[in-house]
Amino acid sequence: MARRGVSRRRHVGLQQLASFAHAGSTLLGPVKSPKFVVDGEGSESVLVSSTVRLLERLDLTSAVGQLLGEAVRAQNDAYGTGASTLLSLAGAWSTAAAECLHLGVPMPAIVSGMSEGLAACMEEVVALQVPLHTVCDQTDSTQTPAGPGPVGVGVGPFPQTPSEAGLMPKERGLHDAASQESTTSSFSGTPVKSAALFRPQAAAGTDNDASQTAPTPRTSLRTAPGCRKPGLTHSRHCCRAGGAPGTTTSRPGGGLEQGAVTPRVHTCKDLAELAAGLSHGDAGSMALAEAALRLQRRQGSVRRGGGAVPLTFDVSRVFTCCLPGLPEAASCVCAGFVTAVSAAGTPVPEDVQNRPLRVVLIEGDLTENYRHPGFNKPARAQTVSESAEPLQQDSAEELWADRVLQVLARFRVRLVLARGSVSERLVGRCARSKRLLIGWVDGRVLQAFAEASGAVQVAYVTQVNEDAVGSGVCVAFWSGPPGGAGDGVGRRAIVLKAEGVNLVTAVLTSPVAARLQTKEDGFWACARRLHHALQEQTVFLGGGALEFLCLGHLQVLAEQPVPKGDHVRPGGLPTAAAPRPAACPAPLRPTVLRGLASGWRQYLSTLARNAAGRSAAFEAETFIQRHVQRAADSGSPSSYVLDEYSRLSGGILNPGHSSRLDGGPRVYDTVTPKVEAWRRALDLVLLVLQTDSEIVTGRGRTQVRPQESEGFLLL
Repeated sequence: MARRGVSRRRHVGLQQLASFAHAGSTLLGPVKSPKFVVDGEGSESVLVSSTVRLLERLDLTSAVGQLLGEAVRAQNDAYGTGASTLLSLAGAWSTAAAECLHLGVPMPAIVSGMSEGLAACMEEVVALQVPLHTVCDQTDSTQTPAGPGPVGVGVGPFPQTPSEAGLMPKERGLHDAASQESTTSSFSGTPVKSAALFRPQAAAGTDNDASQTAPTPRTSLRTAPGCRKPGLTHSRHCCRAGGAPGTTTSRPGGGLEQGAVTPRVHTCKDLAELAAGLSHGDAGSMALAEAALRLQRRQGSVRRGGGAVPLTFDVSRVFTCCLPGLPEAASCVCAGFVTAVSAAGTPVPEDVQNRPLRVVLIEGDLTENYRHPGFNKPARAQTVSESAEPLQQDSAEELWADRVLQVLARFRVRLVLARGSVSERLVGRCARSKRLLIGWVDGRVLQAFAEASGAVQVAYVTQVNEDAVGSGVCVAFWSGPPGGAGDGVGRRAIVLKAEGVNLVTAVLTSPVAARLQTKEDGFWACARRLHHALQEQTVFLGGGALEFLCLGHLQVLAEQPVPKGDHVRPGGLPTAAAPRPAACPAPLRPTVLRGLASGWRQYLSTLARNAAGRSAAFEAETFIQRHVQRAADSGSPSSYVLDEYSRLSGGILNPGHSSRLDGGPRVYDTVTPKVEAWRRALDLVLLVLQTDSEIVTGRGRTQVRPQESEGFLLL
């Protein structure tokens, strides 16, 4: 797939990156167009709606494909968002790098110039940060229920409908009126040179005033936790006289935006506005994520005796349960752990429901032939017997099941949770003896119930004793719509709760089973965005504002010469005393910066076609160029972006809101996941570029004859 339309006369690896990015171009932005991925024989197809799922189904056996897959997986595992941005920018910048090569720009100049340009962009977009101190400081005291406590605390009766079992997606809590009228932290949008200079306005007062202001943002673009500096130091082409190519350029003339007019002030007032801005077109998934956050805060408030709880979102305590065959309106958020079990292996509801149960936690498989790692039998050992082998296995499993039931009966255990697989025969026998056995339980769930019930995780049932058995765990059979306790495929959803277990489960339902994977991915993307935003206490203005500002800033940089005496140091601002590293030569620097800007332009064009309904690439290019020209004429690109963001009320590329001054929600982006996607995309492009250059350099030294090089295909 990646070799389609690849010309051997140009850089093959960069062309493959662009080909992969083109395949996922419709998955960028809030309005995504799902794709059907068909196998080579055309017999099966899979519906995908995200970049991660798309790359899982594509053939990534090539070297470039493997590098791309690793970069996307690393981004998704670390942040849960930004994969589409990474893929799209990698394709756009690979095209830009290939064009620079075609124009005769040496590879080292491309590496240093693009690294400098991206560093300059990161310095520029600091002005578009919005602090969330007002949101994070809200105690939200009215969210705490005045009744006996949240569902799942204690051993009382359990609700049987979604509205009673958890929080429905549309539920919105009341906000304290005093917090709404309090002074909100804001930013002025004044152009700054360093993230360290960005502080809330109140921080400029006296010490007494500073003690009453909100803390400064935890995250900056240069010191953000988890952010890496571009470190392509493995190649001999970018390790000269100063280190890695991740350098920062100076602003010509001491600043690009002298005399800029102070733009409008933007603030984020409450959690509802933040959640709407981070939904990115998936309001249903964000409603579930917001409900999970509010329920988690309610649980924390109860544990603290009704005191104030910091506004944080612990996604490690959140789980999902997918139930096909039910209407989408049944999706909700429940306190506790919800999972689907086989209806045939489930006891009668009256036997285990609404009563505290004694529980055993198994940290591995619960099968007859399971052995803990390190205690497995030798692989070549065989048991020789005259009896029939199937009969021997059946009798051995029956004897083992008898011993397990004897142990459970001796310690009055009615519930068993196993981290691995469980024996189907044992599940059936436990159901007949009014016991519930559940397998494939997440290790975090086992740890939570171990802390709440006092149980000790064991590897084998033979290790169970009185000290290892927990108590106080309650079981309820989750019921969605009337008569909808099951999922239509022979399974039942149950809810496990215990006093002190601060677990939250999002129950995702859909009549179409193929949509459940998309709904689950959307929920986790929204939850991770909300988590990172509250953790960093700052967000970016979204809706294309960041990328548009980077495009305008690079075009201004490309048109202005570098002042003499300004030297650049990797990872910092320019100094005249620092030794000069291997930087992009001045004559070639505008060409490389324009190439990097063309990547931003291509990214914005794709985003405009997807989000704003512009079907033609020419129409999107014209739209972007018009804004770029207006920003240049204004004398302050950042001020222009902020003013346009306020006027359009949703971003530069916001569709259909150009005539509404207050219509549509604000659009926000998370800080660290966004800039890390940029860095990973550029790192990937430069890695492929340098690797191919190494191969070309080696070819000259080994004196490969032209007739022998016909069969070579560069990385």
